Amino acid sequence: MRTAPPANGSRRGRDRKAEVILPRPGRECFTGDAPRTAVVGGGIAGLSTATALAERGVHVTLYEREASLGGRLSGWPVRLTDGSRATMSRGFHAFFRQYYNLRGLLRRTDPTLSVLTPLPDYPLRHSSGLTDSFTHVPRTPPWSALGFAALSPTFGWRDMAAMDPRSALPLLDVRVPGVYERFDHVSASDFLDHIRFPPAAQHLAFEVFSRSFFADPRELSAAEMLLMFHIYFLGSSEGLLFDVPCEPFPQALWQPLGEYLERLGVDMRTGTAARCIRPEDDGDLSVDSDRTTDRYQAVVLALDPAGLRHLVGASDQLCDAGWRGDVAGLRTAPAFLVTRLWLDRPVRRDRAGFLGTSGYGGLDNVSVLERWEGEAERWARRTGGSVVELHAYAVDREVDRNDIQERLVAQLHKIYPETATARIVDVRHEWRADCPMFTVGGYGRRPSVQTPHPRVMVAGDVVRTGLPVALMERAATSGFQAANALLADWGIRGQTLWTVPRAGRSQFLRSFARMGARQ
Repeated sequence: MRTAPPANGSRRGRDRKAEVILPRPGRECFTGDAPRTAVVGGGIAGLSTATALAERGVHVTLYEREASLGGRLSGWPVRLTDGSRATMSRGFHAFFRQYYNLRGLLRRTDPTLSVLTPLPDYPLRHSSGLTDSFTHVPRTPPWSALGFAALSPTFGWRDMAAMDPRSALPLLDVRVPGVYERFDHVSASDFLDHIRFPPAAQHLAFEVFSRSFFADPRELSAAEMLLMFHIYFLGSSEGLLFDVPCEPFPQALWQPLGEYLERLGVDMRTGTAARCIRPEDDGDLSVDSDRTTDRYQAVVLALDPAGLRHLVGASDQLCDAGWRGDVAGLRTAPAFLVTRLWLDRPVRRDRAGFLGTSGYGGLDNVSVLERWEGEAERWARRTGGSVVELHAYAVDREVDRNDIQERLVAQLHKIYPETATARIVDVRHEWRADCPMFTVGGYGRRPSVQTPHPRVMVAGDVVRTGLPVALMERAATSGFQAANALLADWGIRGQTLWTVPRAGRSQFLRSFARMGARQ
């Protein structure tokens, strides 16, 4: 069993102003008796925690309710009506270049990240016919935002002149937790209206960000949206272009990482749900699962909001009533739909691998999978068809599900007319509602990594990390932070982390932002 942490962990990309967060000093790893730790949840957060702990000699047991790893990025085999085998998942995810800690996790099994392939553009199209592109937008702030405004057909200089510049100044210096203290009580929609952000640009830029959280902009905290603007536009020079896995998630990412963890000695209990956590009088923690009850010296809860609510609700001795009440109050975002179509003829060759959309009856994006995923490309080459994926986020609970499924396909025919005459060889509709909802005013009640119990940690994309991270990168970062907190208490040096700059990139921008703070 390997107990020395690898050298190929987290690192910055092209941004020289990315910041490093060093762990507390300590021994490299355990050399004798090591504590036993339960990690509950096999998604990105749980895998990050398990990796950092196991590399340093901690005895880790990982509980995952589903049969496979990956959490919301898992996948499962399906048999199509033409007899082909395929991998179904919850769909497209963008691996942005500023996801330093997630990429560090993936480097454990793929040091050069050869499994990720870049997409050449991230076009955004409105139903009015206007389309924005990021291919030629500069990546270094503030030229990135200025370049987007200069090149965008939906955001002209007249629109910029019409904005309220003083109200928009906070965009220039986003800090955590300060951005939440100032703007968590405001909705993303109200903030955009307040700064007079042009409506068309709202749809094509900020609405795409807000709906990445599976939320309506009227319900999403403005602080989360401002944080996204910092991560992608004014805080980082990594830009808005991204990579995607060149094979389905299980084959590309999680099967290799699972094998790596097994070589480190991790007890991988997939298909096993943790049912209750109980503190014992001697300081240990008992974990009741579907199969056994086991004792550990520490527990990390790396679950989605619903799973965390359920497990904490069943663990009435865990931490204190106030903390359990905050967990019980976590909200889940509205349902989303992933529709995948296997078509008998190809989508036009000039169609983008990924297209963000707005104004198309609830359709949020379209992916042509054979442009970048090997499994889909092999099926398309063999059959002469295409594999197309449609996403709808924040679906109204009152909407008939069959109706929205049919509506998405109809919108696809409008966007890519050649698909209207294609025969659907097979179709799969995946409905889920398990993402966190970052509601207006909810930041203060979200859990932090450390809990009232010194040996119980929380990780996941709902967690407050104190860093400018979001989505998958928040999950990975919080997982490493949970491991680091335990390791520091045991005198072991943890994982080095990286983040985009934790404030405005220049004194000039920060000075302008302070003008807005004084208004």
